[in-house]
Amino acid sequence: MRVLFIVFFIAVSLAFLIVPFTVDFKPAEPAVVEVEGLPPVPKVGVYDELPDFSEITNVREKKAEFFAYLLPLIEAENLRLLHTRAKVLEIEERAGQNMLNDADRQQLAQLIDYYEVDPSLGDEQIFEFLKRRIDIVPEMMVLVQAANESAWGTSRFARKGLNLFGQWCFREGCGIVPGQRPEGQIYEVAKFDSVNQSVRSYMRNINTHPPYADLRLLREQKRLRDQELKAVELVEGLGSYSERGDEYIEELQAMIRVNRPIVQAVKEQLDESQTAN
Repeated sequence: MRVLFIVFFIAVSLAFLIVPFTVDFKPAEPAVVEVEGLPPVPKVGVYDELPDFSEITNVREKKAEFFAYLLPLIEAENLRLLHTRAKVLEIEERAGQNMLNDADRQQLAQLIDYYEVDPSLGDEQIFEFLKRRIDIVPEMMVLVQAANESAWGTSRFARKGLNLFGQWCFREGCGIVPGQRPEGQIYEVAKFDSVNQSVRSYMRNINTHPPYADLRLLREQKRLRDQELKAVELVEGLGSYSERGDEYIEELQAMIRVNRPIVQAVKEQLDESQTAN
């Protein structure tokens, strides 16, 4: 009986170690309450299929199409994060005045759960963690990681799983089994119902997963100094995203420098299109 108990205890402990690193088990997403003074969060349709980027033979054209496809999703997600962040600041101010209402407490509890903040911390630390975790991820960083991890939207995992960022899951059937998965490993490359979900899951991963704590601290320091959040600087905190470490970071920084003019041109075209409509 004692042996069975020990085995059960170990199994449960391992389960709790694995679950936080998956993308298929997570708290319900808190509803966004828009805050005055910020642009409204744009309504973006569901992107449930990828264009066939492999058909585009001109490299610059392929890049432009890839960026144009993803930019609206990234912009919408970052605005959603900015509204949520502004709401946290409002709640923090009311908490300091002992003026929290039930709606504030409910939203705060959801955010603590979703962004994996220890609820046993004191109020000051809770708000410190929330502000560090609820913030934008620079567009160029998202774009070049998506391009790098998905081979510009042409990889098997991108086409079949709408997974542009190489995110893993650990439950049988949760995704696609990699062809080169080492024997004894159980991870799969996660499948998503939409590219929207893939982008949101990636940003939550960057904003909560322990290996990217340095990135979040660097972002927070720049916020405190009122400095621009630059992708080429923040990718320094992505050393744990790939086994290639510094080589991976240098590759992303090179991609940012090379592709920034293309992204800028795409953004101008998108802005002109929206103005015309």
